[in-house]
Amino acid sequence: MDKQYYEGIGRRKESSARVRLMSGSGDFIVNEKDIEAYFTRLGDIEAIIKAFEIAGQSQDIYDVTVLVNGGGVTGQRDAVKLGLSRALVKMDEELRAPLRHNGYLTRDPRVKERKKPGLKRARKAPTYTKR
Repeated sequence: MDKQYYEGIGRRKESSARVRLMSGSGDFIVNEKDIEAYFTRLGDIEAIIKAFEIAGQSQDIYDVTVLVNGGGVTGQRDAVKLGLSRALVKMDEELRAPLRHNGYLTRDPRVKERKKPGLKRARKAPTYTKR
């Protein structure tokens, strides 16, 4: 029989993450890899784990499994962070206020602007030449 788990979906830019939180021994698995092996940039893991700290929970008593796809490292990190925060709120509604106050439940709506015709990117124009 499977354990009871709490699920949160997080999205950012082109990334989406499905985070499952259950009682356990402190394992944090992202796409079937350990979190240290998946997020190698300095500060990424700390930004994700901070959700536990803000909620006043110990990470060591929970197992977290994450399926994340799309986008780049920053988008995936923020998607996991939002999904984890939403899962914590599903587990205990009392955690909503501290997480909301620290901005962990706000979905960042910024996405890449589309390229415009006649320009190199969304706003970068080719060099103007008078002659």
